Amino acid sequence: MSNNETDLNQASQNSSVQRAPIEKQPLSRSLFVGLGGAALLLGVVIYSGIHHRAMAANNLGVVTERTAIATVSVVAPKSGAALEEIVLPGTTQAFIDTPIFARTNGYLKQWYFDIGAHVKQGQLLAVIETPELDQQLDQAKANLKTAQANEKLAEITATRWQNLLKTDSVSHQETDQAVQDLSARQATVDSMIADVQRLQQLRSYERVYAPFSGVITARNTDIGALINAGAGGAQGLTVVQLELFHMAALNRLRIFVAVPEVDSAAAQNGGKATLTLDEFPRETFQGTIVRNSDAIDLNSRTLNVEVDIDNRDGRIKPGAYVFVHLKLPDSSKKATSSLIIPANTLLFRSEGLRVGVVRGDQAELVPITIGRDYGSTVEVINGLKPTDQVIVNPSDSLTAGTPVRMAAQTGVSK
Repeated sequence: MSNNETDLNQASQNSSVQRAPIEKQPLSRSLFVGLGGAALLLGVVIYSGIHHRAMAANNLGVVTERTAIATVSVVAPKSGAALEEIVLPGTTQAFIDTPIFARTNGYLKQWYFDIGAHVKQGQLLAVIETPELDQQLDQAKANLKTAQANEKLAEITATRWQNLLKTDSVSHQETDQAVQDLSARQATVDSMIADVQRLQQLRSYERVYAPFSGVITARNTDIGALINAGAGGAQGLTVVQLELFHMAALNRLRIFVAVPEVDSAAAQNGGKATLTLDEFPRETFQGTIVRNSDAIDLNSRTLNVEVDIDNRDGRIKPGAYVFVHLKLPDSSKKATSSLIIPANTLLFRSEGLRVGVVRGDQAELVPITIGRDYGSTVEVINGLKPTDQVIVNPSDSLTAGTPVRMAAQTGVSK
């Protein structure tokens, strides 16, 4: 081989060596770009995941805080007018209410009136058979006749001895004995007469009469029932004495009312009282204050007052629940209006009566003083403002400063 060919081969090899890097350079750059894009995508995914997690955590905290705030219903207190009367509960009672018992032993022969029957004073209610008493009376009458015969004989003897004494035919001792025997016989006759009258009186109790005009409210016996007049039994046993009838006079009713001490001036004897009943929702009845206890009860701090009402038409029944309206004197009327709130807003705490009010975004416990209790509502005379928002049905765990959110607001009617 010549030198020219050798140089040509070396030049060809060098040229091949120099072109090789030029062909591999585009592949390395594409790989770098691909890795960079993958890294960027991974970073975007990681950032997106972290961002979404942070947003979810933030939303969860917001929801948790929002859920932790209690939602409460509130009510606005209603202004009450100055009070001119007080309304107190009471129960009607029959002016006369009494059980009818038997005064003699025997068996019930007949009864003539049942429950609900209106009877007049003196009407026959029942008849009792008393065979043992009848025999005792007959025996007592026979003993009386014997005693009267002995008395007559003693009287004749005493008169005879007194006449003989005038002629000294008998001694003074014998005459005195005859006179004293007459006195003893007369005392025996008097005793027998009293015994007969006692048994006759007991026998008159065989017929049971109405002691007053009224209505039969109970009948506790029937024909053939054993009637016991006394409370004592043989051999120390106790015989239960049951009432035959129960009667009530309905032409006049009485109502006893416990008037608070602060309003006792409204209960003046002779004053008028208005009565209302749920049975007659649109009617009123007039009563009269007839008497009071004239002393304040130490336990309830109330005055016991009796109100009477004419009930000759019989519309009001004994035992009916009534509301008694008493007018307050001008000097005791309230000068300022009170506030009325529902009874279900009250909180009974050891430190005293409280209500929850919403001020700002927090609940506050406010001490109050109540006046009169109307049942579903109460009168507040101190502690609340007309602009306060009072929490309805507050939780027993409610404390001052608790964050709350108002749900609704309603008014309250007395």
